[in-house]
Amino acid sequence: MTPTTETMFGIGGAAESTDMVLNIGPQHPSTHGVLRLRLVLDGERIVHAEPVIGYMHRGAEKLFEVRDYRQIIMLANRHDWLSAFSNELGVVLAVERMLGMEVPTRAVWTRTLLAELNRVLNHLMFLGSYPLELGGITPVFYAFREREVLQNVMEEVSGGRMHYMFNRVGGLKEDLPAGWASRARGAVAAVRSRMDVYDDLVLGNEIFRGRTRGVGALAPETVHAYGVSGPIARASGVDFDLRRDEPYLAYGELQDTLKVVTRQEGDCLARFEVLLEQTHVALDLADACLDRLAELEPGPINQRLPKVLKAPEGHTYAWTENPLGINGYYLVSKGEKTPYRLKLRSASYNNIQALVELLPGTLVADMVAILGSLFFVVGDIDK
Repeated sequence: MTPTTETMFGIGGAAESTDMVLNIGPQHPSTHGVLRLRLVLDGERIVHAEPVIGYMHRGAEKLFEVRDYRQIIMLANRHDWLSAFSNELGVVLAVERMLGMEVPTRAVWTRTLLAELNRVLNHLMFLGSYPLELGGITPVFYAFREREVLQNVMEEVSGGRMHYMFNRVGGLKEDLPAGWASRARGAVAAVRSRMDVYDDLVLGNEIFRGRTRGVGALAPETVHAYGVSGPIARASGVDFDLRRDEPYLAYGELQDTLKVVTRQEGDCLARFEVLLEQTHVALDLADACLDRLAELEPGPINQRLPKVLKAPEGHTYAWTENPLGINGYYLVSKGEKTPYRLKLRSASYNNIQALVELLPGTLVADMVAILGSLFFVVGDIDK
């Protein structure tokens, strides 16, 4: 009988699963600015995600403290470079509240109009760029065509294409140019007439729906825990919109036109659908504002201010429903011409933190779809 020889082979740690750490960024084509994601992977599945921010930090809050109340408007409109007019609003509303200042009616309605046009410009960017991140290049060309139509009227009224600097404490820089209202109405009508391209080209695309339906579902509990707001929160069934729930500007008189768009699924597809439908609502609000402006008697567009503007000692908080979510300014004054403290609560900062909960358990292939559906601007994170 032949003797049997038994041999054992040691495989060491090679057979054990090993987590891999993957860095996405800090510069990557799927991000709207310089962001880094630190992912821990088990094979193709994400087990831990950490958004690493700060690469664009410019200390805006400290710069506020060494600028007077006219100059900080320039700083405020840059953190979310797609929502410049809306960013300016929060600052001037806070200072006006501290001063107990009443803004002329014409300025109130014009501000509301321009805020909604700015909302459409913001949303069009994401309606075009999100399909691009998933491999569909065509929608972004349509989006920029519509943006150009609205940019023209915004540039005509303010002189700026992105950073409008049109708000002033007490109103607006100047009145609307002659004939501008009719040109704005034509631009709104032109954009509205071509919005069905996103229904047909994007939502009607089975590949887009396959990449987004059921992917990256965000629970309402997570929305509340992380302070997520705006279209992302409403796509998860959180029915909250400051324009309706704490009206400012002229929104209190626009409740018949203002429709708060919500979905219950909370996935990437729901977030895109909310953004698209909200764009239609913003166009309707712009038309309503134009109708009201046409009825108003000629009058001032701003208040006369002293050469040196000082807010009285005290503090206040002014928040607005920006295109990407809630934007707030906490203003503390010591009675000087510069803020003692101006704390910025930006929408993107809170929204992006939800990635910690959204990404674990998903596949790496779905990471870009989830990241893009949060519709953020990195300058709005790194204040």
